[in-house]
Amino acid sequence: MSAQSATAVACANIAIVKYWGNRDDALRLPANGSISMNLEGLFTRTRVTWDELRVTSGEQREADSLVINGRRMAGDGLRRVSAFLDLVRKMAGIDARAIVESENNFPAGVGIASSASAFAALTLAASVAAGLDLEPAALSRLARRGSGSACRSIPGGFVEWQAGTGDEDSFAASIAPPEHWDLADCIAVVSAEQKPTGSTEGHALADTSPLQACRVADAPRRLDLCRRALLSRDFDALAGIVELDSNLMHAVMMTSTPPLFYWQESTLTVMRLVREWRLGGLPVCYSIDAGPNVHVITEGAEAGHVADLLAAVPGVQKVLVAPVGGPAELVE
Repeated sequence: MSAQSATAVACANIAIVKYWGNRDDALRLPANGSISMNLEGLFTRTRVTWDELRVTSGEQREADSLVINGRRMAGDGLRRVSAFLDLVRKMAGIDARAIVESENNFPAGVGIASSASAFAALTLAASVAAGLDLEPAALSRLARRGSGSACRSIPGGFVEWQAGTGDEDSFAASIAPPEHWDLADCIAVVSAEQKPTGSTEGHALADTSPLQACRVADAPRRLDLCRRALLSRDFDALAGIVELDSNLMHAVMMTSTPPLFYWQESTLTVMRLVREWRLGGLPVCYSIDAGPNVHVITEGAEAGHVADLLAAVPGVQKVLVAPVGGPAELVE
């Protein structure tokens, strides 16, 4: 093949019923299903170029190149991307090196789902550049192999990832479009530093917690409650299940071996204030991914007010505001 390129953009997402732990690490099959919403304006833009000329000129096929935010990557990051690209090479029947150029417009590795947007954008760009024409479900399945949560950034709006029985039926699909409910995620950034233990390593520890089996067993009930609350636009019902699910995931993290403590002092302060604000009548709830930063979900009309409240909290460095986002898309 001659050099072929494609560029894609994908949103980050916030899981409001969370994925933590795999029943198959190689295939990234989740221990339980999850529900999320895409975050408009927080995105990864990725360009992939397949160039067979670089192979025939003497360079090895394994030498994919990866540049993230202008920095050339090597080591584990490049190996993970190359392993994913091997899946695309196999599907497309090609043997070419990939040049991957990617950029985020938000901090990576701090609990704002940067791997989700990154691998969703990589999936779409790499597959299209390789000549594949994959249906949304197939794109979601492929993205899952790179990063579990990436499968949820392929569809748009409010998304559910079915745990499935195996590779073929474990993918994500939209359960409501972005315009279904005017919500926003006000992210209180208390730290922009890379977390010491990444999500991939954390997932592998989930089963060492005595609480994980209980969390997984109760997941279908929480998924049903969350789905109902979303579809009926019942904020109070949504808030209760979102905070419960977040607390359960972090309880598993804290009781794993070794334990994972992602919260910081400012994290706890924001959690406490959000509950106080809700008791005072403000529609807000919190959710925390594998990091210290707090996602505060609110109604769109209140997003500016909530962002101002969060910005005044000691320890909050900045606040990112994201309404509900759309699907991964090709761009020029």
